[in-house]
Amino acid sequence: MYQISSLTTEQSIHCKQQYSSKKRVLEAISELLAEGQKRLSPNKIFEILLNRERLGSTALGKGIALPHGRIENIEKPIIAILTLENGVDFEAPDEQPVDIIFALLVPIECNEKHLQLLAALASLFNESDFREKIRGASEPIDIIKTLESADKIDTN
Repeated sequence: MYQISSLTTEQSIHCKQQYSSKKRVLEAISELLAEGQKRLSPNKIFEILLNRERLGSTALGKGIALPHGRIENIEKPIIAILTLENGVDFEAPDEQPVDIIFALLVPIECNEKHLQLLAALASLFNESDFREKIRGASEPIDIIKTLESADKIDTN
């Protein structure tokens, strides 16, 4: 069982940022995912996220994207979060620009957990109140508190 807030840190969250493209967002979120992870390279993470995007956009609609992938050299899932001042085109199904990006990396051998975490995050983002709290956060701690109030994710 994971609590979403345990999968990220304040250092892995940036609020109200400015980026001009999906590529720049993926580069930035790759840096955040590598933060504090000595065995991870931002370039390798970027490559994994970009390859996943080439299979199809990870945008959910309603301004949300969940770039994700599996990677070696981590023991548990990690999440990095970006919120944007102005949304960027992520080829979303509703054609809305994306301004909330939750990126997820899981250990390479954890396919089932990967799918469970993605489903749980997607479910949270179906709640307009949750989206608005994340969107309105001006500091990483605000996002951590919102995550702490979210339900636990059962990955057993």
